[in-house]
Amino acid sequence: MLESGKKQVNELYQNLGKLFYAVAMADHSVHMKEMEKLNEVVRDHWLEVDDIEDEYGTDSAFQIISVFDWLLEYQKDSEEIYEEFEAFYMEQEILFTPKIKHLAMSTSRAIAAAFYGSNKSELILLGRLQLLFEE
Repeated sequence: MLESGKKQVNELYQNLGKLFYAVAMADHSVHMKEMEKLNEVVRDHWLEVDDIEDEYGTDSAFQIISVFDWLLEYQKDSEEIYEEFEAFYMEQEILFTPKIKHLAMSTSRAIAAAFYGSNKSELILLGRLQLLFEE
């Protein structure tokens, strides 16, 4: 694959990390169960999406977890991070195939439900994401 294509895929995974962080942080805290669910879903589903590696020879899908962890370490604002994801989506909508959209929605739902089910702020964010993907 061309370097520009690999770069786009890496950016896609980085921005999915932002999305999943925004969902987990929607209630202003990230619970261990949400992090465990993210790790599980990345390993079980996202690694199968493609065979692209980052500059370190690691599957690019792990960018999702790396970005999530970085945002968590710096306690970034959920709304601000979601808006960054939304802007990326609007600019790079072509990267979001039906398969990627479906997997992003199911991953977001799984994270939201991981800790005592989805709460109001998570449900609102999931609704916004569903509307974004349907535009």
